[in-house]
Amino acid sequence: MTLPHAPASPAGADRTFQVDLRGLVDLLSHHLYSSPRVYLRELLQNAVDALTARHGLAPGAAADAFGIRLYADGSVVRVEDDGVGLTEADVHTFLATIGRSSKRAMGVPPAEPIRGWGKVAEQRADFIGQFGIGLLSCFLVADEIHVVSRSARTPDAPAVEWRGRGDGSYTVRTLPATARPRPGTTVTLTPRADAGEWTRPVEVQALARHFGSLLRHPVTFDDGAGGPAAPVNPEPAPWARGYPTPGARSRALAAYGEEVFGFTPLDTIELDLPAVGLKGIACVLPEAVPAGRRHGHRVHVKGMLLSEQAEEILPEWAFFVRCVLDAESLRPTASRESLYEDDTLAAVRDALAERLRGWISRTAASDPELLGRFLQTHHLAVKSLAVHDDEILRMLLPWLPFETTDGHATLDEFARTHRTVLVTSSVEEFRQVAAIAGAAGLGVVNGGYTYDRELVHRLPEIRPEIAVADLDPGTLTAHLDPVDRETELAAAAYLAQARDALVVFDCDVALRTFQPASAPALLLDSREARHERTRSQLAREQQGGVWGDILGHLRQEAPRAQLILNQLNPLVRTAVSIDEPELARTSAEALYGQAAMLSRRPLRPAESSLINRSFLDLLAHALRKDS
Repeated sequence: MTLPHAPASPAGADRTFQVDLRGLVDLLSHHLYSSPRVYLRELLQNAVDALTARHGLAPGAAADAFGIRLYADGSVVRVEDDGVGLTEADVHTFLATIGRSSKRAMGVPPAEPIRGWGKVAEQRADFIGQFGIGLLSCFLVADEIHVVSRSARTPDAPAVEWRGRGDGSYTVRTLPATARPRPGTTVTLTPRADAGEWTRPVEVQALARHFGSLLRHPVTFDDGAGGPAAPVNPEPAPWARGYPTPGARSRALAAYGEEVFGFTPLDTIELDLPAVGLKGIACVLPEAVPAGRRHGHRVHVKGMLLSEQAEEILPEWAFFVRCVLDAESLRPTASRESLYEDDTLAAVRDALAERLRGWISRTAASDPELLGRFLQTHHLAVKSLAVHDDEILRMLLPWLPFETTDGHATLDEFARTHRTVLVTSSVEEFRQVAAIAGAAGLGVVNGGYTYDRELVHRLPEIRPEIAVADLDPGTLTAHLDPVDRETELAAAAYLAQARDALVVFDCDVALRTFQPASAPALLLDSREARHERTRSQLAREQQGGVWGDILGHLRQEAPRAQLILNQLNPLVRTAVSIDEPELARTSAEALYGQAAMLSRRPLRPAESSLINRSFLDLLAHALRKDS
């Protein structure tokens, strides 16, 4: 296959590229194909395309009239088909020319058939392979490819033998018709010693089943041991079989999904897109997966396995299913191990997404128990879809679970007891206020998780009688009961000392009464408020510089944190009566530190230092008092 050196030509004359076949094979093995095992897929593919063309010559023939036979005994690997075969001219044109596919029209008018390894490529879409490089994959496991073929187009056509070698040379000779009594093609490989991993009989049989289990033509395997040939694809695809009842069909499809993926599906969704000849199933995963983690799907093209990791066939939000698909019109890449991104693939992806939405709709309408199990497992996937899909939003938002002050509940359950729904902007804020808000009768939803805040704010679109608002410190403090004037005056001195002690944290201190009484203090301090105070501090430190001017223009009155002391708590009642200034400051710092830890937000270094210092100071005070 290496072109001979061209003779010297005049300056400026066109020249022909020279092809180093060994270098090309190395390129294929390291950069195009994922593994040497693809050699068998390419041979099966060529055989299937040859059978497709043979049926084109005999359209009335039964589907199983022609077949493929594999043989491997450890010394040779042989693939024989009853396809349309090759003439001597075809051999020279296609087997000896890299990149020229007998299945690609190459500009020839449609009325003129394109011949090759036995295919009449009037319709390029009828064939799996289209790039003219598949046969080279055989050099990944062998140094020589031996082909014997006889054309079905001419009744008395002779047999043709072609031997291609890894050094780029090849020979062609005509054989008598008796060398191959029937039309078709036989490819024989003598494996190299280092290719035994891929050419042992048991491995060849496993590869044939792996790649060809859904092929529509009969394929058999013979290991040379004298026994009968074993069928590689004894049954059609499960969705192509007949079943006595719909229940039997559902169970068969679920069993096939479990066989392929290794898990029992929560449910099985049958997929059918006649426009592109696509059929298959989507298996709903029984366990939750991380958001955005896309599973690979098992995609066949015309029955031949293309990829087990085809992520691009479904949208990103559909990470709760894994699919097995067989399609007629999807276009493979040159390696035939993934799908080519084109308009057809985009349309298929959109259509499959619509089928998944339809399944969710039907389940919501007819099987509440299954819907509940599905949402409990895959609520994050559904939330991501509901954000952009109004139909799914209206249908499922009331049923989606959220973290609330009433525990984990659906919005439908939560709205029955709370006509005003408050939502936090972060998990941290929810944890700060959950216990206090719940005791005060406020209905608060944790909006800090992905999609939750946006979805809760859309609840009035479905339930107009429900009001939704963001929770802010002012809303919560307005629901905390003030202390009587006499108590507030008695605590004024302590509160002033506490404010002075906590000024470094931009924290105000107030005295209220709230439940539960076991909570001594509540720290209200949003992430946005902390960021604003940090920016204001930077502006003060950078005054006079360019950066300081920029921050100065951005600066606004920084919101302060609030430490709310609970007058119902015995510890607080004792603290506000302290008349020793240093002990009062230390107790205020300790209450701040404890409230900061209960908020579960990350502590700043100064806060960690304050907690340690206040604890040691209180311990030292207690020891001095005891002595």
